[in-house]
Amino acid sequence: MINVIWMGMILIGFIFAVVNGNIESVTKAAFDGAQTGVTVSFGLISVLVFWLGMMRLAEDSGMLAKVAKLMGPLVRFLFPDVPKNHPAMGYILSNMSANLFGLGNAATPMGIKAMQELQKLNPDKDTATPAMCTLLALNTASITIIPTTLIAIRMNYQSANPAEIVGTTLLATAVATLAAIAADRWFRALTIRRTKPPGAGNGLGANVSGKG
Repeated sequence: MINVIWMGMILIGFIFAVVNGNIESVTKAAFDGAQTGVTVSFGLISVLVFWLGMMRLAEDSGMLAKVAKLMGPLVRFLFPDVPKNHPAMGYILSNMSANLFGLGNAATPMGIKAMQELQKLNPDKDTATPAMCTLLALNTASITIIPTTLIAIRMNYQSANPAEIVGTTLLATAVATLAAIAADRWFRALTIRRTKPPGAGNGLGANVSGKG
């Protein structure tokens, strides 16, 4: 669907340019956009490679495992329906750790693997489970300690102080993450209330079965 929307926008822009006799502007914008994309990509490579290397060092030194261990209780609280030693938990922890350091590109493969493992626990393959929704919400909000990608973009555009956004980014992502967790807890509770069988929790079901 996204591809159709983008193609529609491109065609509409092209048609309007032809009607208005301004096709040169479209051609120039296309080449300028391509040049900017390549320039920004090369500017990001050095910073992303540096932080990916730091993540590899943290993994080899055991630091990442310690971070994952510290986050373990929180992850088990956020994903109560995922077994403790299930492979999905490891991918979720890796995804959250990468997002903490603003490595969105590095976090994506771990997020995909986590979703694939969560799908194996899904009794209804056509409907997302609460754990899948939780992961998506947290990955979107993603509290970030060091916004690596944004810092790299600001450096690429010669920002005087590219790291000055660290504080505001941490605050904004923290608020977004808390909001995501609150919404997730609310919807989980709502789902439980909707699926709770009649009489459960008030002893009615036990009394009826006892009379049988």
